[in-house]
Amino acid sequence: MTVHLVGAGPGDPELLTVKAARLIAEADVIVHDYLSNESILDAAKPGAEFIDVGKKPGNPTPQELINALLVHLGSQNLNVVRLKGGDPFVFGRGGEEAQALMDAGIHFTVVPGITSAVGVPAAAGIPVTHRNVSPAFTVVTGHRESGASSNIEWEALAKVGGTIVILMGVSERAVIAQRLMNGGLSATTPVAAIRWGTRAEQHTTRTTLGELHAAQLRAPSTIVVGEVAAYEFISGAHQPTSVAGL
Repeated sequence: MTVHLVGAGPGDPELLTVKAARLIAEADVIVHDYLSNESILDAAKPGAEFIDVGKKPGNPTPQELINALLVHLGSQNLNVVRLKGGDPFVFGRGGEEAQALMDAGIHFTVVPGITSAVGVPAAAGIPVTHRNVSPAFTVVTGHRESGASSNIEWEALAKVGGTIVILMGVSERAVIAQRLMNGGLSATTPVAAIRWGTRAEQHTTRTTLGELHAAQLRAPSTIVVGEVAAYEFISGAHQPTSVAGL
């Protein structure tokens, strides 16, 4: 049998790929992260086993334990889905799990998912690239683990140009904003933070880089920094939006 590393997308179950939906429906065991929409698991067949290995604040499941679990399950006569929010290889540690399975000689596949770095801004009407405005975008994690994010050269990112999409950056937004301004970005640079992107309760907070520290944000939020953050290409009724610090 096979271990499938499957991306669940940013939250809306209809944004699952056809292949992801099929594998979920066929799985004997689903090893899943904290999903932004657990209704995705409703697609599983009766009798499927669910194993929650989500990295909850204050009580994270060690990655080494997850790797060992996948190797163990993969050595059984089981059809295993390792279900991750977004895309398995975009800040999902899918590479680490793939390496562990490779080292153990376990067959696996990788099923890409829509990453929140692109899907969530799009759901808020924000194009991460836009001709004559932003020719490129950078995706970066704002999460600090053992001081690892202190190695991110935020000042250098400020000089790259284009759009900066920050995942898992709510708690560090004040430091990130200051360092981006230290790197040359203007305090008036538009910022949009989208919480629960693609879900019914999606909400966008719009502010500026200089006021980002004071914005009332809660995780999970995708933070978009750059001129495109001022756009809202949505037809018909607008989504819930708040303006902070303007």
